[in-house]
Amino acid sequence: MREKIKLQKRSMRAYIALILLLAGLSALNMFLPQGDMALGREQRLPLSEPLMALVYGGIMLVLYGGLGFLGLLLARRLGFPGICDADITTRQRFFIPLLWGGTIGLFFVAADVAFAGLHALGRLPHPPFPASLAASAAAGIGEEVMFRLFFIPFWLWLIGSVLFKVRDKTRLFWGVSAFSALAFALAHLPAAMILYDFASIAQVPAALLVEIILLNGVLALAAAYLFRAYGFLAAVGVHFWVDIVWHVGWGALG
Repeated sequence: MREKIKLQKRSMRAYIALILLLAGLSALNMFLPQGDMALGREQRLPLSEPLMALVYGGIMLVLYGGLGFLGLLLARRLGFPGICDADITTRQRFFIPLLWGGTIGLFFVAADVAFAGLHALGRLPHPPFPASLAASAAAGIGEEVMFRLFFIPFWLWLIGSVLFKVRDKTRLFWGVSAFSALAFALAHLPAAMILYDFASIAQVPAALLVEIILLNGVLALAAAYLFRAYGFLAAVGVHFWVDIVWHVGWGALG
């Protein structure tokens, strides 16, 4: 019992450290050069950069931190591995996500080259280094908090335990994960519309829309699987390494 409580406290400390890192990176990113990603940003910012940095940092601490904490509690109740679960090895927690992330990142690169020939917009843009590195780490934490750590346990608990008494939640898990993947993919659409100055979704080329859904959907499903199998750090890891290959590596080559 003492060992279990000790692991739970260690998991909570690790989670708090991740949220603090997320808040710091989100604030820092406001001051880093964004390259093509910054087109029109000055006109879209309602406040000065220092104030926006404080706002972004506060949102990460309060909103993301709070929803992620709720997700941690629900994930524990549903039997998901804890952040510092003793049954999860270092290989499972860190090395497997690294391999998966590198492979999926290369798939992103190949898909980007293929889709670039299907519309007139060319390859997708990336922030310059070091903004690409900060963005990769922030997305790996923040997006996994929202779309995996909170989204999946919450809906799995609400549908499978509250609304319906589902004993075997495997199929429900994959249904919720697919819904999470779609929501995650579509959440990237507004940024693309702003970047390319599209006034409506109808103006988005079909090939670009398919690319956004395909790339983000593959990453989301992989992160969901690793989250359920090896815990939240594995989901963060695969997301981070995909973005390192995609944004940092491929972005530098572009």
